[in-house]
Amino acid sequence: MSLLPTLAESAARARSDLRVGLPVVVGGHLAAAVETLSADRLAALRAAGPAVLAITARRAETLKARAYDGDLARVRLDDGAGVEWLRSVADPSADLMSPLKGPFFTDRGGDVTPHRAALGLAKSAQLLPALVMVPVDAAPKGLTALPAGPLLAQLAAEAALAPVAAARLPLASSHDSKLHIYRPADGGAEHYAVEIGAPPRDRPVLARLHSACFTGDVLGSLKCDCGPQLHAALGAMGEEGAGVLLYLNQEGRGIGLANKMRAYGLQNQGFDTVEANHRLGFEDDERDFRIGAAMLRKMGFGEVRLLTNNPRKVAMMQDHGIAVTERVPLVVGRNRFNDGYLAVKAEKSGHLL
Repeated sequence: MSLLPTLAESAARARSDLRVGLPVVVGGHLAAAVETLSADRLAALRAAGPAVLAITARRAETLKARAYDGDLARVRLDDGAGVEWLRSVADPSADLMSPLKGPFFTDRGGDVTPHRAALGLAKSAQLLPALVMVPVDAAPKGLTALPAGPLLAQLAAEAALAPVAAARLPLASSHDSKLHIYRPADGGAEHYAVEIGAPPRDRPVLARLHSACFTGDVLGSLKCDCGPQLHAALGAMGEEGAGVLLYLNQEGRGIGLANKMRAYGLQNQGFDTVEANHRLGFEDDERDFRIGAAMLRKMGFGEVRLLTNNPRKVAMMQDHGIAVTERVPLVVGRNRFNDGYLAVKAEKSGHLL
């Protein structure tokens, strides 16, 4: 086996590089995340060639910038565009205070595969999807370099999961519980499976896919129903004496805690959950529920009674080899602070509440 990194390993390295402010090379383009970009590195990027700001079509729509490339836009940078201006374009927090940031002139034509791949990489690093990009003839020595097309395919692929550790862990809902840790081969966050009792593998198991919610699960936030759903699901499994709760580290519908807090800030300005995600440059939901199906298969389960109000989770399970014999409703935690949030879940995301 070669000692050189695989594409997945190089992508993991590139995510770390972007998060600390280093540019990477994607398909012959220098790419640096606006969120972590310093003034010195911006000057060095601009000295390397003509720079553009790559943003998603969702963010471009808010900015009234033409997205000629379909799912993304390449905004030309004028001579006076510094780090502060770039961040004001990438981050919608101050949009209502300074709504007239344009006019924006965007490029059209040519291959945008490098820009699309770089935006996907930034999303997977849980950074704002906005990058300064500059075409270069040769990758500067020392920077992580990735081919654009294969990187896109790698980002879309289902990550292989490996069990790392498991141990008995008595819980308030059930003293007979076990916690399993799974680690993805692509360097992403670990995911957890809480096994209640000893559920038989030849019958449908009571199961829940639960996305991490630090604010709701840990702090008891009233802005969502996540904490009550987590504890109600564990309680139902404890009462039944068997079940599996999959705790997926996909905070904020997959955009990460920092971006989730940005979305909360936008919600405080009057935008709903979906609108806030779009203004940040993300889709309604960036989670990958294939992870849950893979974990169940590794644990030996092929059929579930799924605790969920989300039909998308049912469809995803069935599309990836896990039969859903019953959808078990989990309608808990409504209060005056999250009533609007739950209404948007039902209206725009199809949740059955």
